Amino acid sequence: MPLLHLPALFSAHGRRLSLLGSVLLAGASALSLAACREKDSDAAPGPAPAATPTVNVIRVQPETLPVTSEWVATLDGFVNAQIRPQVTGYLIRKTYDEGGRVKKDQVLFEIDSRPFRMALSQGEAALARARADLGRAERDKARDTPLAKERAIPQSQLDNDVQAELAARAAVKAAEAALEAAQLNLSFTSVRSLIDGVAAIATAQIGDLVTPASLLTTVSQLDPIKAFFSLSEQEYLRAAKQLNQVAVDQRWQAGTALELYLADGSKYDQAGHFLAADRQIDPRTGTIRISATFPNPDGILRPGLYGRVRAETSVLQGALLVPQRAVTELQGSAQLRVVGPDNTLGTRNVKLGSRAGNRWVVESGLLPGDQVMVDGPSLRDGSAVTPTPLAAAAQNVPSPQGASQVR
Repeated sequence: MPLLHLPALFSAHGRRLSLLGSVLLAGASALSLAACREKDSDAAPGPAPAATPTVNVIRVQPETLPVTSEWVATLDGFVNAQIRPQVTGYLIRKTYDEGGRVKKDQVLFEIDSRPFRMALSQGEAALARARADLGRAERDKARDTPLAKERAIPQSQLDNDVQAELAARAAVKAAEAALEAAQLNLSFTSVRSLIDGVAAIATAQIGDLVTPASLLTTVSQLDPIKAFFSLSEQEYLRAAKQLNQVAVDQRWQAGTALELYLADGSKYDQAGHFLAADRQIDPRTGTIRISATFPNPDGILRPGLYGRVRAETSVLQGALLVPQRAVTELQGSAQLRVVGPDNTLGTRNVKLGSRAGNRWVVESGLLPGDQVMVDGPSLRDGSAVTPTPLAAAAQNVPSPQGASQVR
């Protein structure tokens, strides 16, 4: 080859070598990238399958549960005596502490007695005059009786003497009655309490002109105190035999005492007793009025207070109970989430009955042994779950005190 063509040869050969180097470099880069991807793939595996959600459940079992019925009650004094004057006059004095305890025959008010003292003096004078007339009539009769027998005077004169004596005797009796009335009216100027009890705030003030129609105050006997509540016809018919045979000192429902819960939610510490049932069912409400008594030695209870009376009225056998927080209300119906045998979640429509503390009695829609979800995430029906039994303490179940029915 001529020397003239060597540079061209070297130039072409250099271009080939440069092209070959580029190809080799690109191949090495591809192999390196593939190796890195394979290494990264080995270091970061794909996502694991999702875990089954865990829910807290209780397995319902039949229980024996006393049913406690509850009624709204109003309190009133065992005896409420309205204190009214029996004469007309001006009040001049109030002699009791308003809201305090008073005794029977204690003077509560005084009415101006001067007019009645004058009436009493007039009555005494009238009686003295009548007695004087009677004495004169008796002397006339005694004088004329022998004269009439001897015919010294006409018989008609003796007859007049007899009638005059009878009239004088009747006048004495009338004067005595008038005097007694005057004395009674004078005593009525001291207005007294009719019973032992607590006296209300006075409704009349000093200086008022009062009459027998005026209400001065009210005295209530508060120990014991009465509670009034109403039973429905169905409740009355179930308990009618006991209500009609129970004695005053017996307790409601064969030894079960009545319990009273006050407006602040506290339980009154004295047990009550059934007293009486009204004579008829109220046709407007379909209920019968019941009265009960509660001891009130400290005077805590006052007329007009509202409360709730509870009593055990029956016993439920085989009752199924669920916590209240497990129940969902939807359009007026109650629902429970139940875990089936295959650990899938479903919804049950149930009928609730009485309340026992913070649990509900389920009357229908639930079977013994069913697992009811109490706590857990919001899941669709058919979702697979892992049921975990809820501890009894965590169920927040109170000590057995019976189911309650509010009336």
